[in-house]
Amino acid sequence: MILGGFLFFSASIGGALAWVFSRLFQHTTHGLSLLCGGFLVGLLVVDVIPSSFQIYKSFGLLLGILLGYLMFEVLNSLFHTSHTQNPSLSLLAIAIIIHTIPMSLTVGQLLGKASLSIAITASIILHHLPEGFALSTALLSQGERLWRLFIYFIAFSIFFSVFIQIGQYWELSDKVQGVLMGVSIGLIATASISEFILHHIRSVSIKSLIAFVLLGYLLSHVFHLLVE
Repeated sequence: MILGGFLFFSASIGGALAWVFSRLFQHTTHGLSLLCGGFLVGLLVVDVIPSSFQIYKSFGLLLGILLGYLMFEVLNSLFHTSHTQNPSLSLLAIAIIIHTIPMSLTVGQLLGKASLSIAITASIILHHLPEGFALSTALLSQGERLWRLFIYFIAFSIFFSVFIQIGQYWELSDKVQGVLMGVSIGLIATASISEFILHHIRSVSIKSLIAFVLLGYLLSHVFHLLVE
């Protein structure tokens, strides 16, 4: 529960930074969505994909990415068909939860062992700072209220804590964890490109499009340096 509390704190810092950017771009929700899309793509390219291919086997990751894309198509169709107001936000939330599972199970396996150092724990917690920023930017770009951020962050903290507990008694194979990570990558990639970039591409000028997406991409580099 303590680690879950730290995760909530880290995600909240990311949310606070997203709120600052939402104030800067308060006159253009399209720009904030494009910034979020660029940030998510940058996060995948700079951090998530390279580290995943170093840890897991390529086949499992590629299979997971394909499954993630298929899940996106199915869930996107269901959400849009049911006229859900924020399908992109729901898909992103699902992707981040799935992304949290392998990490939290690993932490659970290391609990009580010397290998779980303070430095590793801090790195794991700080890793959720950019996720908090991404989810908050997505939520704020769609005009949602700030109190919903806390509901999402509390839910993530609970999921993180629960899977840490599960990890103490149940060890997933590297193949399964690789597939799960691939599913997360596939969902985040398709949601960021389809829902946050392509969906708004005709709503702004070419210059604004490049500026917002590039700013989001550069921000992902900054976050990567901070949590490295």
